Amino acid sequence: MLFTPYTFGPIHAPNRIVMPPMTRSRAAAGNVATDLMAEYYGQRATAGLIISEGTQISQQGQGYAWTPGIHSAEQVAGWRKVTDAVHAAGGRIFAQLWHVGRVSHTALQPGNAAPVSSSATLAEGVKVFVDVEGRGPEGGVGEMVQHSRARALSVDEIRGIVRDFAAAARNALDAGFDGVELHGANGYLINQFIDSQANLRTDEYGGSLANRLRFLEEVVRAVIDVVGKDRIGVRLAPLTTLQGAVDDTPQATYVAAAHLLGRLGVAYLHIAEADWDDAPVMPAAFKEALRLVYPGTLIYSGKYDRERAEEALRKGWADMIGFGRPFIANPDLPYRLQHGLPLEQGDRNKYFGGGASGYTDYARVEEAAA
Repeated sequence: MLFTPYTFGPIHAPNRIVMPPMTRSRAAAGNVATDLMAEYYGQRATAGLIISEGTQISQQGQGYAWTPGIHSAEQVAGWRKVTDAVHAAGGRIFAQLWHVGRVSHTALQPGNAAPVSSSATLAEGVKVFVDVEGRGPEGGVGEMVQHSRARALSVDEIRGIVRDFAAAARNALDAGFDGVELHGANGYLINQFIDSQANLRTDEYGGSLANRLRFLEEVVRAVIDVVGKDRIGVRLAPLTTLQGAVDDTPQATYVAAAHLLGRLGVAYLHIAEADWDDAPVMPAAFKEALRLVYPGTLIYSGKYDRERAEEALRKGWADMIGFGRPFIANPDLPYRLQHGLPLEQGDRNKYFGGGASGYTDYARVEEAAA
């Protein structure tokens, strides 16, 4: 099933393989996508769907050095090079819209201000990537440092960020993306409103589950007004505790979130499973519950190989499968998977920052044989 076509909304994918978002920290000055990034994504256009690396909706939304944005005219033009390259190679690409919330540092914030979040919190041990010399991704020096303590957003500021998401969605269409994905996973801002231990508010955005889901709902509605229901997906990480975001009743919370997103009619729900060594396996009963309450397309990502992917498709848990790190060193991953060919291993030292080495210099099978 992995290699059969799949259609949702306007997307006609030749296979069910998704390249999920992967931060590579190679944007140029002004957080602008580059020609090198266009080459990188174009090389991987045989995926059924590409979802871009997280692209911040504002400078306030940035949490790591050298990540691209989508809030300026220069950034839109940079991303247009990427989408043109993917479309020229026959591919399809969504932009992942990102606000990191508290997972940032004052060095990355406008005016060196504190990061913002649902609440004034600090997640001990959660680190972000900063440029210590200001020289950019090629030849620059990055360092992982503890994120800065966040301040709580006011209600007016929350509504302003909702408008920022909508503006970024419009920019994504102007940049040629086929749709957008909202990053509601991995402990970033949307996740910081959803999870009970990250959201300490007592107003209409905190306390009850309905209130904690309010920000997600408002962002989704605002973006739907821009791109339409069939061009928006949402990524969630239901049973993980990434970046210090913890929920007291995660199964109930995320079944409710999935039900909400189904009611709003988003095109797909992208579930990020735990992908670290010895990570817990997401219970089959939970996957079945998500399928019952969410009627749209379900994408799963997290340490999948061909065998696990086929099982998920066969059992009906998923409609498409994301393969993350394997795409780094295998730009022709769908071909390799379909033909049972060995996969190359990426150089972890070159995942973040740098130039073409460890980024666009991995060969396709046909090139390697030439």
